[in-house]
Amino acid sequence: MLAIVFVLYLGKEILLPLVAAIMIRLLLALAQRFLTERARLPSWAAAILLVLALIGAISAVTGAVAIPASMWIQKAPETIPIIKEKIAVLHRPIDYLQDQLRELEGAAISAHPDTVSQEPAVPKSYSPIFGNLASSTAIALARFFTTMVLLFFLLSFGDRLLRAFVEILPRFSEKRQTVEIAKEIEHSTTKYLAIVTMMNAAVGLATGALMWAFGFADPMLWGTAAFLLNYIPILGPLVGVLLFFAAGLLTFDSPWYAIFPAGGYLLIHVVEGENVTPMLLARRLTLNPILILLSVLSWYALWGVPGALLAVPLLAIFKIFCDRIDPLKPVGHLIGS
Repeated sequence: MLAIVFVLYLGKEILLPLVAAIMIRLLLALAQRFLTERARLPSWAAAILLVLALIGAISAVTGAVAIPASMWIQKAPETIPIIKEKIAVLHRPIDYLQDQLRELEGAAISAHPDTVSQEPAVPKSYSPIFGNLASSTAIALARFFTTMVLLFFLLSFGDRLLRAFVEILPRFSEKRQTVEIAKEIEHSTTKYLAIVTMMNAAVGLATGALMWAFGFADPMLWGTAAFLLNYIPILGPLVGVLLFFAAGLLTFDSPWYAIFPAGGYLLIHVVEGENVTPMLLARRLTLNPILILLSVLSWYALWGVPGALLAVPLLAIFKIFCDRIDPLKPVGHLIGS
């Protein structure tokens, strides 16, 4: 287990684009089947068409939100004092809590006079927030390019690789089991990714319309943020609530009005995440919330934000794999309980 974690961490520059390409390939499986079976296109032509369409869609959305996002990023250092000033109404309970904690600390020191308290060292300098922005952008572009190249080859020759792997298996039972697992993973994961992407797009549209109704500038930026955050269960919506609350503090004069954008986003997420999406996914694709949270935290620690985005699909694939292997069926039952 430790060796696997070590390899996943050190090999993320290769494994992360590969896993991302596999997930996108599963998401595009229906479109690829339509182009190859209905439109009679060769697999390589369908792969080129899908990759170019995906790059075009990502470029269009990125181009639309890049300038507003950069403006908000540039204003970030100036917004912290404004947010602190607008939430000054919370200072009194926070100060009271700090006073109570100091009294408890004083009582503890008086009970144990030999204990010497050490003040934490305050760093003399802080690294700038955006000091590594250029290098992070270069790494992201390199990963994106690698993912697109791998996606093209998976769309073009992925089925050949699977057939070759099945052919080299020694026993017929292993061949049949491998084919069944591959079909189940493709069918269930494709359905899961398609439904989740569709619902996340609906959440993004609804959030963008809500922000426009509240008078926010750049509603497309907020809709895109809601769309991406909704891919990360539990933690993504929590970050979204804080993000929209902070944006409300910067948009409205009264801090109490900032509750409405965050509350509206939370209401949209509750309707989607607790009612619509579970109904569409059906019971067999549901996962244990505790294990979802652990998976998101673990993959975030290994691969950062892209790992958090891939955490739930990877957990779902692992569940399907466990459900098809007899010794691992209890693990699959635990994941889906």
